[in-house]
Amino acid sequence: MVGVVSDDQKIPLLRPYKMGKFNLSHRVVLAPLTRSRSYGNIPQSHAILYYSQRTTKGGLLISEATGVSNTAQGYPRTPGIWNKEQVQAWKPIVKAVHEKGGIFICQLWHVGRVSSTGYQPNGEAPISSTDKAIPPQTHHDGTVEEYSKPRRLRANEIPQIIKDFRLAAKNAIEAGFDGVEIHAAHGYLLEQFMKDGPNDRTDKYGGSLENRCRFVLEIVEQVAREIGSDRVGVRLSPFSNLMECGDSDPDALGLHMVRALDQFGLLYCHITEPRMTFKEGKLELPHRLHEMRRAYQGTFITASGYDREEGNRVVEDGYTDLVAYGRLFLANPDLPRRFELNAPLNKYHRTTFYTPDPVLGYTDYPFLP
Repeated sequence: MVGVVSDDQKIPLLRPYKMGKFNLSHRVVLAPLTRSRSYGNIPQSHAILYYSQRTTKGGLLISEATGVSNTAQGYPRTPGIWNKEQVQAWKPIVKAVHEKGGIFICQLWHVGRVSSTGYQPNGEAPISSTDKAIPPQTHHDGTVEEYSKPRRLRANEIPQIIKDFRLAAKNAIEAGFDGVEIHAAHGYLLEQFMKDGPNDRTDKYGGSLENRCRFVLEIVEQVAREIGSDRVGVRLSPFSNLMECGDSDPDALGLHMVRALDQFGLLYCHITEPRMTFKEGKLELPHRLHEMRRAYQGTFITASGYDREEGNRVVEDGYTDLVAYGRLFLANPDLPRRFELNAPLNKYHRTTFYTPDPVLGYTDYPFLP
């Protein structure tokens, strides 16, 4: 038919993909993005518009990081999903995404020591794999964030954290989400256990690579039992050093984790790789995930500052199945269409990423005419 573009004529990012039981119409994923607009840790009605703006029929969206308990918080105005009020508040947001044909995954997190006593119940110390504090961190705007000295989790307390993730996953399904993503990346609690930089334990959760990864794999197992492995994804960042959370052998860590996760039959594995660098004015991909990609048989998602050209290339080359876009999707609610037309992109406004305003820098980015 005249004017109809067949799937094999589409750019790689816009070709359909079968992810488990979900039929995706394209490979452009909304990455999980903290937006700090959930007052009192309760999702707000303005999130209905924000997420629905970025929804396409058959498009995959991953929610902002969502706390699994009242000890999971470390940032202002981030949502939770540990109580009934939060579950009810998520329902109309999820409904709006589904009404436009989107697939919506809830990212579950616990920040661990990336917190302070002011965020913790009764002003208690944050929990972690260690009692080592994170040094003060200077942000891009020059402000300095200070973190409280954490309390090392005792081994007999770990089952409760696992239960928190399991209940949060159950709550997410009750709220209508299509699945959950376990946030085991970017310096937060699960990564504090996985990486040998912060993990100085001598019990069964410390020392060897297998021991350090035990906690997150126990969570994955219990969450999969609760809601089904075909509703569970995991996010990893083996190469990240965020929040003083690095590892001496990130390649070995990443490969061990994807091999272990592959046994569960999960919905997907989502990995952020080292930040791309600019060389002679062009983005240069580190290409550090080849071995992990080969070791993982299920759906593979990658993220790390991709643009349209590089995203098309990695999908075409089979380096990944899907590409998650963060800042570009934040600033371009119609990103898949802009990629289709190779249209100019809105520039994102970094200063409004985490402001409490329900419109500014949130739902006011323009669409193409």
